[in-house]
Amino acid sequence: MTISDSAISQLTQDLYSWALRKVPDDTKAALEAARENEDSVTAKNTLTMMLHSAKAAEDNDRYVCSDSGVPVYFVRIGTKAVWNADIKNAIREGFDNLVKTIDPPILKHVTNPLTGERGYHGKDMPIVTFDLISDADYIDITCSPKALGSGRWAAMELFTFPTLETIETFVLDTAIKAGSQHCPPVIMGVGIGGTFDYCAKMSKEATLRPLGSINEEPILAAMEKRLTEAVNDLGFGPMGTGGKTTTLGVHVNYASGHGFTPVAVSFNCWINRRTRARIYSDGRVERVE
Repeated sequence: MTISDSAISQLTQDLYSWALRKVPDDTKAALEAARENEDSVTAKNTLTMMLHSAKAAEDNDRYVCSDSGVPVYFVRIGTKAVWNADIKNAIREGFDNLVKTIDPPILKHVTNPLTGERGYHGKDMPIVTFDLISDADYIDITCSPKALGSGRWAAMELFTFPTLETIETFVLDTAIKAGSQHCPPVIMGVGIGGTFDYCAKMSKEATLRPLGSINEEPILAAMEKRLTEAVNDLGFGPMGTGGKTTTLGVHVNYASGHGFTPVAVSFNCWINRRTRARIYSDGRVERVE
């Protein structure tokens, strides 16, 4: 058997729909832990409402938030996968079918930046990035729809031989500028190094890492701890109500590069939309998240 267009189309359609209806398990656990850690009654109540909203969406098969964002997919192709498909076109067809069939309907968030026209279709939409996985016999697909809270306040700056302190100051300044506009508590992703475009990609991918996981690079593990504490000390709190929980975690990726060092910061709102599955060469589909 081979991985077909129809299999990819159906899976990517499902992934987007699932992402709108369920807060990931690690995120719900982090919200519950944050609620236990909060001293502010208002912050506790806000986190409780978030958890109730997550449960209600699952129980009633409805969306956690009306801002469904735009479809964004991270596709990683196993080097031993057997496939015969136009992957990007299959994803586009999956999204087109979802628009026609999904219940409840989704809003027209796909926007032409030149004209301001809004709809369901547009140039390079859905947004898809590709990578490879050595020795794997499957295609791994992650869907992380980008809405206002997970996109608007991202930032990047290029430095020349920056110190860790310089990098951390930029990340904290970005968090300060965002304030509570991105629906905290957020997940923050940071990319360091590489090239301009690759750094932004690393930042986005960092938000997908499971909450509670420890960075394999000791320098970055320590940086993540410092930044998480510093952002939470800002006091914006859940949905800007004050308290100790502005971020559920700061995750950092890095790559070697030139003497100029780009640093990118991105966010996922408290819903932390993220679904992931694999299509194997024999046709099996395994839901990972």
